[in-house]
Amino acid sequence: MIKTGQETMLEQRIAALAQLGQVMRLIGEGTPWPGHSSGLHEEEFNQLDGTVRRAHVTNGWFTEDNVRHAFASWALALDRTSIESWLAAYPEFGSSRAVERTVGLILAGNIPLVGLHDVLCVWLSGHRASVKCSSQDPALVPALFNVLERFLPGTAERIVFLSEKLGQVDAVIATGSNNTARYFEHYFGHLPRIVRKSRVSVAVLDGTETQEELAALGEDIFRYFGLGCRNVAKLYVPEGFVLDRYFEAIYPWNAIVNHNKYGNNYDYTRALWLLDGVKFLENGFTLLKEDTALASPVSAVHYERYTNIRAVEQALEEAKDGIQCVVGHRNVPFGEAQQPGLSDYADGEDTLRFLLRLA
Repeated sequence: MIKTGQETMLEQRIAALAQLGQVMRLIGEGTPWPGHSSGLHEEEFNQLDGTVRRAHVTNGWFTEDNVRHAFASWALALDRTSIESWLAAYPEFGSSRAVERTVGLILAGNIPLVGLHDVLCVWLSGHRASVKCSSQDPALVPALFNVLERFLPGTAERIVFLSEKLGQVDAVIATGSNNTARYFEHYFGHLPRIVRKSRVSVAVLDGTETQEELAALGEDIFRYFGLGCRNVAKLYVPEGFVLDRYFEAIYPWNAIVNHNKYGNNYDYTRALWLLDGVKFLENGFTLLKEDTALASPVSAVHYERYTNIRAVEQALEEAKDGIQCVVGHRNVPFGEAQQPGLSDYADGEDTLRFLLRLA
């Protein structure tokens, strides 16, 4: 069978992306340059590794450990089989498209590489991208596309990173807070768009969790200091659940309070709640407050007791526009909230289908 130019180009992009995944695995593990088998010269490999090591200079939340963790998580997703399985769900890739579009991307910067998925979707779809990185994460995503340019020359002409305004674009994907989302809707209202708002994640415990599962929940709560939309900010626990089990299981995360920015948030929230007479529990590095609200401050987690699981499910359904994912026995497994697959789209919006259907 003769392949179209689009199909050939897609295969080249898949191969380059899988090779990038291998490089990200090495960087995530902190492995020295393994030789030319990586597809990079030693200087190129070390330059990417240096960008990882220096990320904390621009953003104090971006510790080297967390940035390498983000690279390792992406490496798991960018397995060639996983990439092909993801893209196989889109028959649109086999059809010809008369026009390619320029898509404006406004990336968030709350956790490392949070905007990478959007940029990859534009690149794979065959459109061009004008990308405005967050000032909190200005270097990591561009550094990865420098590597992709090495694996597939011409990439840099299609994915342009800007320091100023987006300029003329045909569609927009923008991520920000609820306040900035209103601005994006107003400013880009005349264009095809995806505008993402603030979201949080929750965990629903049923009381049968093992200590190992509760310990894994610590990863969902504290990874990236709880700053991501996939970080658990609220616990639903059954009546009678002994909260000491939770505190015991998450204790291995106790050193997190030694991070200056996290520690300052912990001290501030604790002092504020004490002044306001708020009841809460603490263990020296995190606060636990009974509250119906989904979102909680950095260093704190809300919890709510329940007697009827169906009432919890109904509450989650009613609040679904503010929830990114649910962790628990019947949902995302404990410890895996920060390891989304390629088809786990932010806000449930199928970014790739949106791009493939641009007229």
